[in-house]
Amino acid sequence: MILKKLAIASDNQPILIQGAMDMETNVLINALKSPKEVTIGSWTFWEGTIDNYPIVISRTEIGLANAAASTTLGIEKYEPRAIINQGTSGGHDPELYRGDIVIGATSLNMGAYKVQYSEKGQGIHPQNWDNFNVVMRLRKNGELVDHSHFAADPELLAHAMEYADDYQHGKVVKGVIGSADEWNREVDRINWFHNTFGTSVEEMETSSAALVAQAYEVPFIGIRILSNTDQHKQDFDPVTAKHSQEFVLDVVKGLIEKSS
Repeated sequence: MILKKLAIASDNQPILIQGAMDMETNVLINALKSPKEVTIGSWTFWEGTIDNYPIVISRTEIGLANAAASTTLGIEKYEPRAIINQGTSGGHDPELYRGDIVIGATSLNMGAYKVQYSEKGQGIHPQNWDNFNVVMRLRKNGELVDHSHFAADPELLAHAMEYADDYQHGKVVKGVIGSADEWNREVDRINWFHNTFGTSVEEMETSSAALVAQAYEVPFIGIRILSNTDQHKQDFDPVTAKHSQEFVLDVVKGLIEKSS
Protein backbone atom coordinates (compact mmCIF):
# COMPACT_ATOMS: atom_id res chain seq x y z
CA MET A 1 0.00 0.00 0.00
CA ILE A 2 2.78 2.47 0.84
CA LEU A 3 4.36 2.04 -2.60
CA LYS A 4 1.03 2.70 -4.27
CA LYS A 5 0.56 5.79 -2.13
CA LEU A 6 4.03 7.03 -3.00
CA ALA A 7 3.34 6.57 -6.69
CA ILE A 8 0.37 8.92 -6.55
CA ALA A 9 1.81 11.37 -4.03
CA SER A 10 1.44 15.04 -4.82
CA ASP A 11 4.18 17.63 -4.39
CA ASN A 12 3.10 18.47 -0.85
CA GLN A 13 3.01 14.87 0.38
CA PRO A 14 6.63 13.86 0.92
CA ILE A 15 8.49 11.18 2.80
CA LEU A 16 9.38 12.62 6.22
CA ILE A 17 12.76 11.50 7.61
CA GLN A 18 13.58 12.28 11.23
CA GLY A 19 16.75 12.61 13.29
CA ALA A 20 17.14 14.14 16.73
CA MET A 21 20.43 16.04 16.32
CA ASP A 22 22.51 17.82 13.70
CA MET A 23 24.83 14.83 13.49
CA GLU A 24 21.80 12.62 12.74
CA THR A 25 20.43 14.87 9.97
CA ASN A 26 23.38 16.60 8.23
CA VAL A 27 24.01 13.83 5.68
CA LEU A 28 20.31 13.70 4.82
CA ILE A 29 20.06 17.48 4.43
CA ASN A 30 23.12 17.53 2.18
CA ALA A 31 21.43 14.90 -0.02
CA LEU A 32 18.48 17.20 -0.72
CA LYS A 33 18.28 19.17 -3.93
CA SER A 34 17.58 22.87 -3.25
CA PRO A 35 16.86 22.47 0.49
CA LYS A 36 14.64 25.07 2.14
CA GLU A 37 14.81 25.48 5.92
CA VAL A 38 11.56 25.97 7.83
CA THR A 39 11.38 26.50 11.61
CA ILE A 40 8.20 26.10 13.63
CA GLY A 41 8.62 26.88 17.31
CA SER A 42 11.73 24.98 18.42
CA TRP A 43 11.63 22.43 15.59
CA THR A 44 13.29 22.68 12.19
CA PHE A 45 12.45 21.05 8.86
CA TRP A 46 14.27 21.04 5.54
CA GLU A 47 12.17 20.72 2.37
CA GLY A 48 13.70 19.45 -0.86
CA THR A 49 13.80 16.53 -3.25
CA ILE A 50 15.79 13.35 -3.73
CA ASP A 51 15.64 11.79 -7.19
CA ASN A 52 12.86 14.29 -8.02
CA TYR A 53 10.70 13.03 -5.15
CA PRO A 54 9.61 15.40 -2.34
CA ILE A 55 11.45 14.79 0.92
CA VAL A 56 11.35 16.59 4.27
CA ILE A 57 14.12 16.17 6.82
CA SER A 58 13.05 16.84 10.40
CA ARG A 59 15.40 17.61 13.29
CA THR A 60 13.14 16.52 16.12
CA GLU A 61 15.51 17.45 18.97
CA ILE A 62 16.20 14.94 21.74
CA GLY A 63 13.58 13.18 23.86
CA LEU A 64 10.06 11.82 23.81
CA ALA A 65 8.25 15.16 24.11
CA ASN A 66 10.33 16.78 21.36
CA ALA A 67 9.81 13.82 19.03
CA ALA A 68 6.04 13.82 19.59
CA ALA A 69 5.78 17.59 19.05
CA SER A 70 7.96 17.55 15.94
CA THR A 71 6.10 14.58 14.46
CA THR A 72 2.75 16.26 15.04
CA LEU A 73 3.94 19.46 13.39
CA GLY A 74 5.45 17.52 10.50
CA ILE A 75 2.24 15.62 9.82
CA GLU A 76 0.01 18.67 10.13
CA LYS A 77 2.18 20.78 7.81
CA TYR A 78 3.33 18.25 5.22
CA GLU A 79 0.81 15.35 5.30
CA PRO A 80 3.64 12.86 4.63
CA ARG A 81 3.05 9.55 2.89
CA ALA A 82 5.51 7.84 5.25
CA ILE A 83 7.74 8.63 8.21
CA ILE A 84 11.19 7.16 8.89
CA ASN A 85 12.67 7.86 12.31
CA GLN A 86 16.40 7.10 12.39
CA GLY A 87 19.57 7.80 14.31
CA THR A 88 21.92 6.51 16.98
CA SER A 89 21.15 4.20 19.90
CA GLY A 90 22.69 2.20 22.72
CA GLY A 91 22.89 -1.55 22.45
CA HIS A 92 20.85 -3.95 24.59
CA ASP A 93 21.12 -7.21 22.66
CA PRO A 94 24.47 -8.87 23.47
CA GLU A 95 24.54 -10.30 19.94
CA LEU A 96 24.80 -6.79 18.47
CA TYR A 97 27.86 -4.55 18.22
CA ARG A 98 28.59 -0.90 17.46
CA GLY A 99 27.76 -0.20 13.83
CA ASP A 100 24.99 -2.81 13.59
CA ILE A 101 21.56 -1.54 12.54
CA VAL A 102 18.19 -2.47 14.05
CA ILE A 103 15.09 -2.12 11.89
CA GLY A 104 12.34 -1.63 14.44
CA ALA A 105 9.67 -4.26 13.89
CA THR A 106 8.19 -2.73 17.04
CA SER A 107 8.96 0.09 19.44
CA LEU A 108 7.81 0.71 22.99
CA ASN A 109 8.00 3.33 25.72
CA MET A 110 10.28 1.49 28.13
CA GLY A 111 10.24 4.42 30.58
CA ALA A 112 6.55 4.14 31.48
CA TYR A 113 6.35 2.45 34.89
CA LYS A 114 3.73 1.32 37.37
CA VAL A 115 5.11 0.64 40.85
CA GLN A 116 3.32 -1.32 43.59
CA TYR A 117 3.02 0.21 47.06
CA SER A 118 5.66 -0.58 49.65
CA GLU A 119 6.25 0.76 53.16
CA LYS A 120 8.85 3.36 54.01
CA GLY A 121 12.21 1.74 54.57
CA GLN A 122 11.57 -1.23 52.26
CA GLY A 123 13.87 0.17 49.58
CA ILE A 124 13.70 0.80 45.86
CA HIS A 125 13.51 -2.20 43.53
CA PRO A 126 13.39 -1.15 39.85
CA GLN A 127 13.53 -4.77 38.73
CA ASN A 128 10.00 -5.17 40.14
CA TRP A 129 8.53 -2.19 38.34
CA ASP A 130 5.95 -2.96 35.66
CA ASN A 131 5.81 -1.29 32.27
CA PHE A 132 2.35 0.08 31.52
CA ASN A 133 0.62 0.53 28.21
CA VAL A 134 0.14 3.79 26.34
CA VAL A 135 -3.54 4.70 25.99
CA MET A 136 -4.68 6.30 22.73
CA ARG A 137 -8.09 7.54 21.65
CA LEU A 138 -9.06 6.44 18.15
CA ARG A 139 -10.04 9.29 15.86
CA LYS A 140 -12.81 7.34 14.16
CA ASN A 141 -14.99 6.54 17.14
CA GLY A 142 -13.28 7.97 20.24
CA GLU A 143 -12.54 4.50 21.62
CA LEU A 144 -9.67 4.24 24.10
CA VAL A 145 -7.13 1.58 23.10
CA ASP A 146 -4.11 0.30 25.05
CA HIS A 147 -0.82 -0.11 23.21
CA SER A 148 2.00 -2.14 24.72
CA HIS A 149 4.09 -1.36 21.64
CA PHE A 150 3.82 0.15 18.16
CA ALA A 151 4.40 -2.00 15.09
CA ALA A 152 6.24 -0.77 12.01
CA ASP A 153 4.40 -0.55 8.72
CA PRO A 154 4.89 -4.09 7.32
CA GLU A 155 5.66 -2.95 3.78
CA LEU A 156 8.25 -0.42 4.97
CA LEU A 157 9.76 -3.08 7.22
CA ALA A 158 10.05 -5.61 4.40
CA HIS A 159 11.49 -3.00 2.06
CA ALA A 160 14.14 -1.80 4.53
CA MET A 161 15.29 -5.35 5.19
CA GLU A 162 16.01 -5.78 1.48
CA TYR A 163 19.09 -3.57 2.00
CA ALA A 164 20.57 -5.61 4.84
CA ASP A 165 23.09 -7.45 2.68
CA ASP A 166 24.34 -4.23 1.09
CA TYR A 167 25.28 -2.60 4.39
CA GLN A 168 29.07 -2.58 4.88
CA HIS A 169 29.53 -1.46 8.50
CA GLY A 170 27.91 -4.29 10.44
CA LYS A 171 24.79 -6.40 10.26
CA VAL A 172 21.16 -5.37 9.86
CA VAL A 173 18.46 -7.12 11.89
CA LYS A 174 14.82 -6.74 12.82
CA GLY A 175 14.33 -5.93 16.48
CA VAL A 176 12.61 -4.00 19.26
CA ILE A 177 13.44 -0.33 19.83
CA GLY A 178 13.02 0.81 23.43
CA SER A 179 12.44 4.55 23.93
CA ALA A 180 12.80 6.53 27.15
CA ASP A 181 14.31 9.76 28.41
CA GLU A 182 17.11 7.66 29.85
CA TRP A 183 20.71 6.68 29.11
CA ASN A 184 21.29 3.36 30.87
CA ARG A 185 24.83 2.13 31.49
CA GLU A 186 24.27 -0.45 34.22
CA VAL A 187 24.71 -3.72 32.34
CA ASP A 188 22.42 -5.61 34.72
CA ARG A 189 19.65 -3.10 34.02
CA ILE A 190 20.31 -3.23 30.28
CA ASN A 191 20.02 -7.03 30.46
CA TRP A 192 16.80 -6.69 32.46
CA PHE A 193 15.25 -4.58 29.68
CA HIS A 194 16.48 -7.01 27.03
CA ASN A 195 15.26 -10.10 28.89
CA THR A 196 11.95 -8.56 29.98
CA PHE A 197 10.88 -6.64 26.87
CA GLY A 198 13.14 -8.08 24.19
CA THR A 199 14.74 -4.70 23.52
CA SER A 200 17.52 -4.64 20.95
CA VAL A 201 18.51 -1.01 21.52
CA GLU A 202 17.52 2.04 23.55
CA GLU A 203 17.08 5.65 22.44
CA MET A 204 14.83 8.61 23.18
CA GLU A 205 12.44 9.24 20.29
CA THR A 206 11.08 6.36 18.22
CA SER A 207 8.07 5.16 20.22
CA SER A 208 6.64 8.66 20.71
CA ALA A 209 6.99 9.43 17.00
CA ALA A 210 5.38 6.07 16.24
CA LEU A 211 2.48 6.89 18.58
CA VAL A 212 1.74 10.14 16.74
CA ALA A 213 2.11 8.48 13.34
CA GLN A 214 -0.36 5.79 14.36
CA ALA A 215 -2.81 8.40 15.62
CA TYR A 216 -2.72 10.04 12.18
CA GLU A 217 -2.59 6.68 10.35
CA VAL A 218 0.70 7.51 8.62
CA PRO A 219 2.96 4.52 7.75
CA PHE A 220 6.00 4.56 10.06
CA ILE A 221 9.27 2.76 10.66
CA GLY A 222 12.19 3.26 13.05
CA ILE A 223 15.77 2.53 11.99
CA ARG A 224 18.51 2.71 14.64
CA ILE A 225 22.24 2.14 14.52
CA LEU A 226 24.23 1.06 17.57
CA SER A 227 26.51 4.01 18.30
CA ASN A 228 27.63 2.43 21.57
CA THR A 229 27.05 -0.69 23.63
CA ASP A 230 28.12 -1.38 27.18
CA GLN A 231 27.52 -5.06 26.50
CA HIS A 232 30.91 -4.98 24.77
CA LYS A 233 32.44 -1.83 26.35
CA GLN A 234 32.15 0.03 23.04
CA ASP A 235 31.83 3.78 23.62
CA PHE A 236 29.91 6.30 21.52
CA ASP A 237 31.26 6.75 18.00
CA PRO A 238 29.76 9.71 16.06
CA VAL A 239 30.61 8.19 12.67
CA THR A 240 27.75 5.74 13.21
CA ALA A 241 25.28 8.62 12.74
CA LYS A 242 26.68 9.08 9.23
CA HIS A 243 26.37 5.36 8.47
CA SER A 244 22.76 5.33 9.66
CA GLN A 245 21.82 8.19 7.33
CA GLU A 246 23.61 6.60 4.39
CA PHE A 247 21.67 3.38 4.95
CA VAL A 248 18.39 5.28 5.18
CA LEU A 249 19.17 7.16 1.97
CA ASP A 250 19.58 3.84 0.18
CA VAL A 251 16.25 2.66 1.60
CA VAL A 252 14.50 5.85 0.54
CA LYS A 253 15.98 5.89 -2.96
CA GLY A 254 14.87 2.32 -3.41
CA LEU A 255 11.39 3.18 -2.21
CA ILE A 256 11.21 6.03 -4.71
CA GLU A 257 12.46 3.79 -7.51
CA LYS A 258 9.85 1.13 -6.77
CA SER A 259 7.07 3.69 -6.81
CA SER A 260 8.04 5.23 -10.16
